[in-house]
Amino acid sequence: MRLVFAGTPASAVPSLDALLKSGHEVAAVVTRPDAPAGRGLRVAPSPVARRAESAGLEVLKPARPGDPGFLARLRQIAPGCCPVTAYGALIPQQALDLPEQGWVNLHFSLLPAWRGAAPVQHAILHGDDITGATTFRIVAALDAGPVFGMVTEPVRSSDTTGDLLDRLAVSGAELLVATIDGIESGELAARPQPAEGVSLAPKITTEDARVRWGEPATAVSRRVRACTPAPGAWTSLNGARIKLWPFAGVADEPDVPPGQLRVQGPRVLVGTGTRPVRLGDVQPPGKRRMPAADWARGLRLDAPGAVLG
Repeated sequence: MRLVFAGTPASAVPSLDALLKSGHEVAAVVTRPDAPAGRGLRVAPSPVARRAESAGLEVLKPARPGDPGFLARLRQIAPGCCPVTAYGALIPQQALDLPEQGWVNLHFSLLPAWRGAAPVQHAILHGDDITGATTFRIVAALDAGPVFGMVTEPVRSSDTTGDLLDRLAVSGAELLVATIDGIESGELAARPQPAEGVSLAPKITTEDARVRWGEPATAVSRRVRACTPAPGAWTSLNGARIKLWPFAGVADEPDVPPGQLRVQGPRVLVGTGTRPVRLGDVQPPGKRRMPAADWARGLRLDAPGAVLG
């Protein structure tokens, strides 16, 4: 089948690679316009754009997928289907109507759970044991279209969003190709999503990533892992923001008040609503990422009293 693939971040690249290796023709790629990226915030093409250009594909970067010029070019290309992975913009109805087989989205959750922009983050944040990926036909309502197929993936106790998304991007890419194969052969039909079990996964904000030390240790750990690598979990000390990476473990010491720091040799503990956690890596403002013990030595936190948050 003749395809136009839409995707933007690194998690969409495995989908493009899988489609390129399939028996289908990827005629062009749609991605978000070049944007500031990296520490220097230099304007750069998206990961999908770079991969598409390296494969010699036509790359379309409409400011909005409803732009008349983009719609005209899509009509000229005349794809039979438009597979999508993490494109990052809503597809208007006039674009949805163009391919005979519509637009087929790969979404990183088991729909109808976690509809929205941040399904993997919310799965970790809310303590899900199992998540996965779903292919469905895009409709006007958010992530509500009929489903073609699913794959499941366990959520490990140490998973960050980056870890889990890496695995889902690979297994999901295989699902996307299998879905396009089934649509072309006529052997695969979409089925409506159930009305029960709907949950929403809005974008995780910087404020969402602020650690609440009064929460139980398990919930604090989930928040940090859910926000790694982006937007990055954080707390504060004396008004300065400190970025946090996943914890090194949970300690048995009792009676450490929420947010209070205790330094015990190489261990840097912080109290929570239950047991204290042992900090892993941290990054104070204007400095590099470092082990918590190195950071604590620099602050000379030899006695309890300092409180995070």
